[in-house]
Amino acid sequence: MAKVKPMGLIESMSGKVCKHSDLYFFSRNGKIFTGKRCHPSTKAPTEAQTAQQSKFATARANAAAALADPQQSAALLAAFKNQQKYSTLNGYVFAMEYKKLNS
Repeated sequence: MAKVKPMGLIESMSGKVCKHSDLYFFSRNGKIFTGKRCHPSTKAPTEAQTAQQSKFATARANAAAALADPQQSAALLAAFKNQQKYSTLNGYVFAMEYKKLNS
């Protein structure tokens, strides 16, 4: 993955260059990165892939619900501050919810 260092002319970049491009830009933790989709699948997803996508969507919805609840959000924020692995609260909460689904 390439790393983009913005200069005066380019303040930020995100998304694809055009609709048909396989090159994209994204920002994470204040840094801009670029990526390329290599050999994207054109087949319908398998049952295992669909199950994984469903599990991911469930974890995402559970994480959003947990962050929306003020009491739960405060507890999660305190736990987030006591760890070093995850750089964002959102990522931390998602990982905790995803772990619950896999155990």
